[in-house]
Amino acid sequence: MLLIWIGIIVVLAGVVVLFMNVYPHFGRKPSKAKAKDLSRSVQYVNGKFENAVPTMMDMGFKTTVSILRDFIKSSPNRRPSSPPVMDVPSFSKDKETKVTWFGHSASLVTMDGKSLLLDPMFGKAPSPFPWFGKGRYSGGLPFEIAELPEIDAVLLSHDHYDHLDYGTIMKIKDKVGKFIVPLGVSSHLIRWGIQPGKIEEHDWWDEFTFEGLTLACTPATHFSGRSLTDRGATLWCSWVIAGVNSKIFFSGDSGYAPHFKAIGQKYGPFDLTLMECGQYDDRWSDIHMMPEETVQAHIDVKGKLMIPIHWGAFTLAVHDWNDSVSRAVRAAYANEVAIATPRMGQTIHVHAAEYPQAPWWS
Repeated sequence: MLLIWIGIIVVLAGVVVLFMNVYPHFGRKPSKAKAKDLSRSVQYVNGKFENAVPTMMDMGFKTTVSILRDFIKSSPNRRPSSPPVMDVPSFSKDKETKVTWFGHSASLVTMDGKSLLLDPMFGKAPSPFPWFGKGRYSGGLPFEIAELPEIDAVLLSHDHYDHLDYGTIMKIKDKVGKFIVPLGVSSHLIRWGIQPGKIEEHDWWDEFTFEGLTLACTPATHFSGRSLTDRGATLWCSWVIAGVNSKIFFSGDSGYAPHFKAIGQKYGPFDLTLMECGQYDDRWSDIHMMPEETVQAHIDVKGKLMIPIHWGAFTLAVHDWNDSVSRAVRAAYANEVAIATPRMGQTIHVHAAEYPQAPWWS
């Protein structure tokens, strides 16, 4: 009988491994040869990428049970009672610096006549099985993918499903001139049919030029992984985007840590920061900021205007869906920080005299 159960377990394990290798949404872990190349990074330690500071991510039995318990509990405010109102975005590419936030972290930056798409998650749900469960609050997007202009580059911060979405990449890949990603993420994109020549990989503190813009891959305190076997296999990062008259900081996902001050000292001040704000919890506070920390991180990088991102589209934590932006606004006012709160799809001009601040989430 024991041999039968062992045989069943072996077969099931084999099926799981086979499924993970053939199902494209999981992407692909860097090969052994690629991993050897990645090991040149100082962030790559004992076969995986690590943060620059100790990072607590307690996923022990008690913590896991408590998280599952809290997610199972009903909460009327974890999702909006009706779909949020969205604006129709402007896709014009000119010399002005404009930003359009589409919900969660997905944003379009146009600067000096170039268009950069940041973490374009346009799918229904951030999952390898997006057709299950409740998805995007708005149900859809304020535009059709076909309406997107030619994108000079897609910048990715890391490979989690709420930032790197297989369905989105397959729809936009022919519109994109270059994919600029942290180390190792090219393995996913190559599996999905993107030519290696269209991909640039970068380590923390790499500074380079792209189509007249100056970009820098900068640190974040987070982690990576899309399956059971690839945690830490690829790097995570934030981005600095600098043009002739504008400079923008995109935080990616991060806990609050000293790297924000280091970025501010090296690259600040910034005309605008797109700062992670949402999907937080005391149990994973080292990898996602509390809203008050979001404001402090903006101050640390020497930002002038802040747009809180990483909220407004999906429920990935147990706090109320609009708690993050409400707290961030209060903290911004308390610290005399300029904050903009555009609706999803609303295009703002970075050097405008006024910015949207209406509490549309209330």
